[in-house]
Amino acid sequence: MPYKEKIARRAAREIVAGQVINLGIGIPTLIPNYISDDKPVLIHSENGILGMGPRSEPGKEDRNLIDAGGNYVSLIGGASFFDSALSFALVRGGRLDLTFLGALEVSERGDLANWIIPGKFSPGIGGGMELAQKSKRLIITSTHTNRNGRPKILRKCTLPLTAKNCVNTIITELAVIDVTSDGLVLREIAEGTDLDEVIQKTEAPLIIPHRELPRF
Repeated sequence: MPYKEKIARRAAREIVAGQVINLGIGIPTLIPNYISDDKPVLIHSENGILGMGPRSEPGKEDRNLIDAGGNYVSLIGGASFFDSALSFALVRGGRLDLTFLGALEVSERGDLANWIIPGKFSPGIGGGMELAQKSKRLIITSTHTNRNGRPKILRKCTLPLTAKNCVNTIITELAVIDVTSDGLVLREIAEGTDLDEVIQKTEAPLIIPHRELPRF
């Protein structure tokens, strides 16, 4: 299974039936493919949709129906549309139970940098700041290292922040890590890797429980 699908599949297990959730661009948009039927949820998109379904199948796209990342999407029964003012009122009012976002860097304190690399083009921070600050729970779905093989999970972020102390859990192709007041706690390890690889590719110190870690 491709690593992005592997991360999305594991992330879907964090969803609880009845939640209102938001999916950032990139890997999070793959998550609906792995939400089981016994977990009915309402997916919010900040461009004004509540009740978004999976991406549209090829040939069934509606040119007027896209998510915040510009992907053609489907709807579930009972879905609704609204303007940006109401959409961001839902976000800023703390109505989202769970948000999944990507990351360029995450610090050991749960700081998130995910919108710009200085000197490279970025369309802007968009709604990421509000989502990171106001969602009741924020899960990062990301590769464990960047394109140069350098760790993304750091003691301190070096890139401009999206928000401080906002991340609750990090899910990568190698591990599931919880951000706690004591530091980063390793919760699970992926099949096909080992503890040494996770430690080597994580700059921030990890708190490792004295028991066999579950695999995913």
